[in-house]
Amino acid sequence: MPRDTWADAGPRFRPPPGVTLYVPVVVAFFVQVPATIAISVWQRVPPSYAALSVALAAASALALLGARRWPGATVAVVAVLTALDLFVPPDAGPPFIALAFAIIGAIVRGARLWALVSVGTAWLSAVVASGVLGVSWHPFRIAITTLALALCFGIGEGIRARLEHGEERRRQLAERRTASEQEERTRIARELHDVLAHSLSQIAVQSGVGLHLFDREPEQAREALANIRTLSATGLDEVRGVLSFLRGDEPTTSTAPLTPQPQFAQLRALAAQRSGLGLAVELDDRLAGDLPPSAIQATAYRIVQEALTNVVRHSAAAHATIVLDRDADELVVTVADDGSGIPSDAVERGGLRGMRERAELLDGSLTLAAAVRGGTEVTARLPWKALS
Repeated sequence: MPRDTWADAGPRFRPPPGVTLYVPVVVAFFVQVPATIAISVWQRVPPSYAALSVALAAASALALLGARRWPGATVAVVAVLTALDLFVPPDAGPPFIALAFAIIGAIVRGARLWALVSVGTAWLSAVVASGVLGVSWHPFRIAITTLALALCFGIGEGIRARLEHGEERRRQLAERRTASEQEERTRIARELHDVLAHSLSQIAVQSGVGLHLFDREPEQAREALANIRTLSATGLDEVRGVLSFLRGDEPTTSTAPLTPQPQFAQLRALAAQRSGLGLAVELDDRLAGDLPPSAIQATAYRIVQEALTNVVRHSAAAHATIVLDRDADELVVTVADDGSGIPSDAVERGGLRGMRERAELLDGSLTLAAAVRGGTEVTARLPWKALS
């Protein structure tokens, strides 16, 4: 995924908490209070009514200070203060934008029910009370006020939906990044396991040969030591390649390949390396020169490599067979031995899990069963053509 897409998963810029809390208070206060004073003076409202109207305007603005901690209670208080102000001169007062801030803030902060019930009850009570008290309100004023309240609810719902969508998007991107990183760690662990298990098991076998023949057949012991040197150098190069990938180094002609891609042509050499100390490994190639794509060959090679490693380390087998065959659009790779087999209650881990993961990454499958000659039979079925 491109770097700019990853950046979307990070936290978005948001204004400091103090700004979102105090700006509505300040704006509502300096819009409502001075305007109420000015209109009261202009209409020559009696001082007692003017003072009460100014007090209601100031109280509704200052009530917004509790919007963060108590958004539901705040919108209820502001709705009541706004409804009371409708019956206090001057009749044509300034719009109580504190109520708009309270409605929007309550919806955004998750107090939608509080806002609906409190504002709806306050406005309905005000309309009913105006009829009971004989206060004449023009129907156009009632309609405009109702539409204004509905608009505030719509704005609040829009902001909340946008915030929720943004949070969901960032959550999905974060999960996608985590999944991608976990998949990459698994792949790297699988590569390291294959490289190290192959090299170290062969070194263990060759060192055993060397120790066994050191006194009686020094030439063969020397050959075993030479094999150990070759295996250690090859393994070290492959490990360096994986570590280079971890560090993010750019591949060059002077460095080892980041992900070695062994092919079927190397299987015969692998079988020869595994043979020794009472184990004979045979390759039965039934493909007649018909080869799948390179990626499929590499995966099959790694599965065979790990299966033979398990044969050497755990099975005490005397004979193992590698069979390459094709079944319609599938490559069938089988590794069977005549060893002790795998216990039925054995937990799948390490190499077995790695083989299965490799097969499943290509939409293939891997099965373990008892071999005809005893021991274990590992069968991998891989698609003949690489996935696009």
